[in-house]
Amino acid sequence: MRERRLKNEINVVPYIDVMLVLLVIFMVTAPMMTTASIDVPSVGKAAQAPAEALQVNIRADQSLALSYPGKAERSMTRSELSAAILDAQRKNPEQPVLIVGDKNVKYEAVLSIMDELQRQQVKRIGLLVQPTGK
Repeated sequence: MRERRLKNEINVVPYIDVMLVLLVIFMVTAPMMTTASIDVPSVGKAAQAPAEALQVNIRADQSLALSYPGKAERSMTRSELSAAILDAQRKNPEQPVLIVGDKNVKYEAVLSIMDELQRQQVKRIGLLVQPTGK
């Protein structure tokens, strides 16, 4: 009698067939897919700043100043700034606050002022940018 041996090979032909079918499907459907685009606003498209807004100026040396609409800016400390803005917010809760940072000031300083104003429950906070070309 002849001894039977087990055949321990893997037939990969069906796997190659499946792979080729998937490749064809992806090649047909890829051109039909739409790519998403994000429309990021640029400085040139920025709306005009509200005229009645309070302006928090952060200078290059990180000193602070507050400008009321129609009045000269006043230098102040961080705690005085919070108190002055809260006082203005009590009179007009919808008064916007714009943060104006010098181009040499670190972004961290701007974010810390914004964070502090948000903790003080100031509703309308924005960043003022200078349009290009000026």
